[in-house]
Amino acid sequence: MSFGGAGGRPIPVLLMVRELDQGGVERDVAKIATHLDRSRFEPHVASYHNHGMRYEELLAAGVPFLHLPVAAPLSRAGFAAGIRLARYLSKHGIRLLHSYDTTCVLGVPVARSLGLPAVIASQLSYRSLMDWRTRLLSRVMDPLCDAILVNCEAMRRHMIEDERMPAARVELCYNGVDTGRFYPAEEPRPEAVAEASLVIGTVCALRPEKGLPLLQEAFARVGGQDRKMKLLIVGSGSELPRLEGNAARLGIGGASVFIPAAYDVAAWLRAIDIFVLPSSSEAFSNALLEAMACGCAAVGSRVGGTPELIGQDERGLLFSSGDGADLAAKLSKLIENQPLRRELAGRAARFARENLTIEIAARRTGEIYEKLLRRNAAETGPPRSRSAVGASQAAGGSDDSHARSSEISVADPRCRGGVHGLS
Repeated sequence: MSFGGAGGRPIPVLLMVRELDQGGVERDVAKIATHLDRSRFEPHVASYHNHGMRYEELLAAGVPFLHLPVAAPLSRAGFAAGIRLARYLSKHGIRLLHSYDTTCVLGVPVARSLGLPAVIASQLSYRSLMDWRTRLLSRVMDPLCDAILVNCEAMRRHMIEDERMPAARVELCYNGVDTGRFYPAEEPRPEAVAEASLVIGTVCALRPEKGLPLLQEAFARVGGQDRKMKLLIVGSGSELPRLEGNAARLGIGGASVFIPAAYDVAAWLRAIDIFVLPSSSEAFSNALLEAMACGCAAVGSRVGGTPELIGQDERGLLFSSGDGADLAAKLSKLIENQPLRRELAGRAARFARENLTIEIAARRTGEIYEKLLRRNAAETGPPRSRSAVGASQAAGGSDDSHARSSEISVADPRCRGGVHGLS
């Protein structure tokens, strides 16, 4: 079997995600699809939605795209989408399907029915955030996957200890940051915070688990230390009205700046002196990683993979999740100590640049793909059965995809060791 490169055709792979707008998962898909080695892989992307900032990035990069217009996979529209997906996989000779978030419910059974050589699902958040039905369906899909890919040691433990996945089938690949876009630089702040003496801020989708009211409460506690400070929140989502009301209630409305989700997020990150990740649940935050790469002094809640990224107060400060007084104390410490802010920011930027680039993440992802394809090709036994889901439809149909064309080794401890490997 040819695995691409060295005269062989690049391996066609399809990454599948629900949406392609703001959000960490969406960003991961776009980054991997655009940074996989094109001499080894031919990346395709499928999504339930054909709009958003990541969608535009993929089109600009010439990544073939399949639109699967479906709201619920277990529906008549979901069945039609399954047939459409099966036709696309067959026509383009896709050898590996990599589903992200809940698209595993549609993508994994279709890929298995066609006998694809390898099927992967990414689990990049705690399943406790899912509703019971989605959690159950995800668990049903787990045994059908050759591997579950996670982005931090905390998620690896979650899948092994809480979800009872065999350790050998959980692959670890840390997120990567594009250091060509996210880097420290002295530049004028955007007009909304141009007059601020110091900016405390965050960038995220405005969802309940992001813990933004806690950040507002902590900012209200420390606001008296410098009346010219600003609290900057960049992002969009359902929590915005609540956050605006909370700012008025806490008396920090005049010091608060709300900016909708923006493509040029790096400029906003470089405007932030102290970046805060107050999440109550988090895996390995892209926003925190990008903030560190931009030279922000970071403060994060002690949850999920955040300690792996920040270290034990080596590249930022940790606070107890849900503890507003502890967060306020950490903010106060950094407000008063500019040399400490600069020291932590410098360490954070250097760490991201040396250990967590998108090139490293894409290379590691490619190694996982090739490892699974080689392993499965070497295994003996009966071929996987083809179920009725789209199998009889796959051989003949035309492509109605609406497609618009356009070094970390497996043994490295950074891929498997979590805090140990990233320290």
